[in-house]
Amino acid sequence: MLDNDDIISKDIKDYHPIVLAYLGDAVFELLVRTSMVTGEKRRIKDIHLDTVRIVNAESQAKALREVFDDLSDEEKDIVRRGRNARSTPPRHADNGDYRLSTGFEALLGYLYLQGESQRIQELVARALNNEAIIM
Repeated sequence: MLDNDDIISKDIKDYHPIVLAYLGDAVFELLVRTSMVTGEKRRIKDIHLDTVRIVNAESQAKALREVFDDLSDEEKDIVRRGRNARSTPPRHADNGDYRLSTGFEALLGYLYLQGESQRIQELVARALNNEAIIM
């Protein structure tokens, strides 16, 4: 994870929510990939397909719904900023799910820049244990 000394002197709250989501998407995918390869031995194709099934707007929206009530007010504010940021969803994604997933990714990006690796691990673990996401 990132050390707070590595962050440019810019206030983290000043980062655009889409930038936070960009980072958060990478953080989430890396943690999901790590989870996939540390389990039982499987073919890379199967690992990839399972990862793609989890790292998408619908699954990330479900993950956010799962943890939202347990977020702090500050975390909820970051989610709202990400959800409300102007962006264009892919054609295949539901607009509501896409907005929620952007909020979830923005939160993960924000926590990453804050150096809150324990909190990220907690949220992602809850997301990965959510049977609605994995199945």
